[in-house]
Amino acid sequence: MNQYYAKVAKGLEAIAAQELESLGATNVTPEFTGVSFTGDKTLLYRVNLWARTIFRVLVPIAEVRCVNREILYKEIKKIDWADYISPKNTLAVHCTGGNERLNHTHYTALQIKDAITDQQMQKFRYRSNVDIKNPDILINGHIQGNRCLLSLDSSGSSLHQRGYRLAMGFAPLKETLAAALLEMAEYSPDLPFLDPLCGSGTLPLEASLKALNIAPGLYRNEFGFMKWHDFDDSIWQGLLVEAKNSQLTELKAIIMGSDRDQNVLSHARTNAQKCGLEDKIKLIQGELSELEAPADKGMIICNPPYGERLGEVEELGKLYKMLGDIFKQRFTGWTAFILTGNKQLSKQVGLRTSRRIAVYNGSIPCTLLKYELY
Repeated sequence: MNQYYAKVAKGLEAIAAQELESLGATNVTPEFTGVSFTGDKTLLYRVNLWARTIFRVLVPIAEVRCVNREILYKEIKKIDWADYISPKNTLAVHCTGGNERLNHTHYTALQIKDAITDQQMQKFRYRSNVDIKNPDILINGHIQGNRCLLSLDSSGSSLHQRGYRLAMGFAPLKETLAAALLEMAEYSPDLPFLDPLCGSGTLPLEASLKALNIAPGLYRNEFGFMKWHDFDDSIWQGLLVEAKNSQLTELKAIIMGSDRDQNVLSHARTNAQKCGLEDKIKLIQGELSELEAPADKGMIICNPPYGERLGEVEELGKLYKMLGDIFKQRFTGWTAFILTGNKQLSKQVGLRTSRRIAVYNGSIPCTLLKYELY
């Protein structure tokens, strides 16, 4: 069994831990913006394929001293990097954390890169080229105190980049956060789902992937582990077949998104088409004031704008009040959730919350407000 580390957004550690356990991980331990766990190679591949709330999965390979840059360089150079990377592979190094002497992540990453490529030059007389956009091997260095933990990044690009969202509206919700909101709201595929401010469609699309049991990684062409020396294609192909065979063909209940902006709704339709869901979900253009409930019960989740300037906040207050009025008047029997980063605006909804869940949207502290509509 190997030790792994999943990177997650702040505040989503517990949800990611539950997801990892459901995928078969053991020794699952939530930490700050991450979850450590153990499993075999099959699990590593499965988590990358199926995880909905995780950014990336790291595989720790060594821990070295890093009192200063000279010691870090020497310690990195002691590792036999030929076990992990060939000079034919492109390379990138990403660093987090720091200490008193190593407090600039960019220069720390350069130091690690130099130690690796200098070792390659001594052994092979040629070295890996750096490719910061799409490297064959992505190495993560995390400094805490006088220790640097080195890991291979098995995901490559962040797992929130599903591969289906080619078109985006203004300030789009990350797919991982959308999936986490569905878990916080305890969304069930048996319930009708509605996002009345759907933008480019992230929430209804993530609800559809969950409802149809579609692995989000199926839309990606590659993962970091595919370039590793020990990549086992037979395991990977087996997981792909398993995932495709477990998909459902029909939704149990309607999934719907609505937006007044035709341009941004065209983005949602493009993304739905990329997912192969254009005939499964309902995306409609219309004014919020004209919205009607598509069923006698269901779940609403929406992410209205938060506003940054005074004029915006005053104007958005009308939107939040309208949401509250429409929920109360037309959605009796439903449960509604509003994600907001503005306490002043949340008061304009005018409904009593039954639950308030703290969550971050990027670096913005937000609250997911729950309303039981009787």
